Amino acid sequence: MLIAVPTPTTPKGFDSSIVAEALSLVGDGHIAVIKSTILPGTTERFQKENPNITILYAPEFLSEATAAHDAAHPFSNIMGLSVDDEAHRVAAREVLAVLPSAPFSHICSSTEAELIKYSHNMSGYVQIVLFNALYDLAAARGADWAHIQQALEADPYICNRYAKPLHKSGRGAGGGCFIKDFASLARLYEEHVGDTAGVQFLKGAQDKNIDLLIKSKKDLDLLRGVYGEDVINK
Repeated sequence: MLIAVPTPTTPKGFDSSIVAEALSLVGDGHIAVIKSTILPGTTERFQKENPNITILYAPEFLSEATAAHDAAHPFSNIMGLSVDDEAHRVAAREVLAVLPSAPFSHICSSTEAELIKYSHNMSGYVQIVLFNALYDLAAARGADWAHIQQALEADPYICNRYAKPLHKSGRGAGGGCFIKDFASLARLYEEHVGDTAGVQFLKGAQDKNIDLLIKSKKDLDLLRGVYGEDVINK
């Protein structure tokens, strides 16, 4: 059973309850593959709570506009084991055998797989915020961003997917994943790592992104859902 359900982040924190409800529907002895984005360590907890089924974590990497194509043509298949034993490894190989083929396949722990997914989303988020800052600096110095953009797109060392200040419907990292996922992982980082510089960096990225979204009126409903109604009035 593949589980791809919402995992919202709200002002109260990360919510994986819909995944838990879906797992309760899986019959004893069956394999459950969680595709939803969940915080590192969550799959291991779900496995302990559901010992009669085999739970794996396999993140998906989709853009909302091209979801069907992305699902059919994955660039990687990551299979995370909630327990490193033969039963889970056999289950992982069985699932990989039926998924669309990808240039890269990898079996690791579920916590590592969860972090791979967050690394993907947070990298895109930070890149969008960074290039928005550079865009504003270019404008302040009288530079034509179109010329800069051409050079960026020709640079093989820059991931050009997110190196665009004007991203989709406005400025800033929006959409159904970036806002909620960055907020939830920043909270987890503060709780488990907590170094001042790291916490300030993650907070600063969020503050800048919130400002960009508000000024361009982009995804304000999603922004309110994660940070609360007062975020627009700050």
